[in-house]
Amino acid sequence: MAVTILIVVFLLGLVAGIPVAVTLGLASMVYLFITDIPIVVMPQKMYAGMDVFVLLSIPGFILAGNLMNSGGITGRIIRFANAMVGWIRGGLGLTNIAASMLFGGITGTAVADAASIGGVMIPGMKKAGYPADFSAAVTAASSTVGPIIPPSVPMIIVGSLSGISVGKMFMAGAIPGILMGLAMMVTCYVISVKRDFPRQDWQGFAELGRSFFASFWALAMTALIIYGLLSGLATPTETAVIASVYAFVVGAFVYRDLDWRKLPEILIDSAVSSAAILVLVGFANVFGWILVSERIPQAIADGVLSLTDNKFLVILLINILLLFVGMFMETIAALIILFVPLLSLAEAVGIEPLHFATFAVLNLMIGLTTPPVGVVLFVCANIARLPLTPVVRAIMPFLLTNIFVLLLVSYIPALATWLPSVLFP
Repeated sequence: MAVTILIVVFLLGLVAGIPVAVTLGLASMVYLFITDIPIVVMPQKMYAGMDVFVLLSIPGFILAGNLMNSGGITGRIIRFANAMVGWIRGGLGLTNIAASMLFGGITGTAVADAASIGGVMIPGMKKAGYPADFSAAVTAASSTVGPIIPPSVPMIIVGSLSGISVGKMFMAGAIPGILMGLAMMVTCYVISVKRDFPRQDWQGFAELGRSFFASFWALAMTALIIYGLLSGLATPTETAVIASVYAFVVGAFVYRDLDWRKLPEILIDSAVSSAAILVLVGFANVFGWILVSERIPQAIADGVLSLTDNKFLVILLINILLLFVGMFMETIAALIILFVPLLSLAEAVGIEPLHFATFAVLNLMIGLTTPPVGVVLFVCANIARLPLTPVVRAIMPFLLTNIFVLLLVSYIPALATWLPSVLFP
C-alpha cells in the first residue's frame, strides 16, 4: 500500500510539472510518514547519496564549461567546425553537429550545449534560409552528444553508483559519441540534399588553419582532461579543478574575452547548477533506498527473468524501458533510481557492467530529445521561437538515427569496451 502511494505521488508530481527533485523528495516524505519511519532518515540518506568523493568533480566541470563558454569558446569552435564542413550541402546543419561534438568535450552537459550552440546557430541558420523547425531540431539532437563524449556528468554519476572507474566510463563513451555524431551528420546531409538546403563556398585551407589555431586552446582542454585521467596523475575531481583553472587562464589571458566583471555571475551560476544536481542526487538516493527496502529492484529483475533469460531480449527490454522512462524523467534521477536494479538484471544474464552502463547513459541521453519532458527540445524551441510540435516532427529522423546507434552499441559490446580495455589494461 505504501509503495503504491509512493509511486502515485511521484507520477502525479511529474504530471503536474513539479521539478523532479521536489517530486522525489515529496513522494519520499509521504512514504516515511505513512510507514512511521523517523523523518531523520531523509537527511541521512540524502547526505549519504551526496557524500561521494567523485561527485565533487561535477561542480569543477560545470565551472570549467561556464568559464570557457564566457571566454569566447563558442564562436571559435563554430568557426572551426564551419571551416571543416560548412561547404557541404546543408553545411550549417553539419557545422551545428560538429560544433556540438567539439563543445561536448568541454561542458559535459546537453543543456549547456543546446543553449550555447543554439543561441548562435539557430538564428544563423534561419537567416541563411534554413527552416526554423529544422534548425531547432538539429541543435537539440546534436546536443545529446555532449554527455556521451568525455567529460560527462552522467558518466560521473554512473561511476559513483556502480564503482566503475570514471576514467573507464569516459573512454567507453568516446566511440559511441563519435558514431552518434557521424550518423546525425549523414542524416542531416540526406535531408539537406532532399530539401535543397543552402551550402557555403569552400573557405580554403588557410581559413581552416586559422580557425583551428584560433580554437586550439579551447580544444586542448579535452586533451588535458583525458591525459589527466589516463596518466593516473590526477583523479576525476582533481582533473575538474585543473580544467577550471585552465579555463580561467585561457579565457582571461589567452583569448582575453572573459570579462572579469562577470566572474561573480559565472561562479554563482555554476554553484546553482551544481547544487541543483546534487540536491537531485540526494532526493533520488532517498527514493532509491525506499525502492530497495521494498525489494522493488528484485521484483523487476525476477519479473523480467520469468519472461526470458535470453541476453539479447533482456537488452531489448531494458532499452525499451529506459526509452520510455526517458520520455518522462530527468536523466540523472532516472539513472540513480533505475541503474542499480537494472545493472543487477544485466549482470544476471551476462552483460558486462561497463557495456551496460554505456548504453544505459546513451539511452537516457536520447530521452532528452523526446516529448513530453525532453529538456533540450524546450530550450531549442524557445530559441527558435516555435511551439514544441513542429520541432518534435523535425527531430524524428535524428531520433531514429540515434536509436539505431543505440542498438549498435547495445548489441556490439566492443564499441563501448574496446577503448577502455586498451587505455586501462
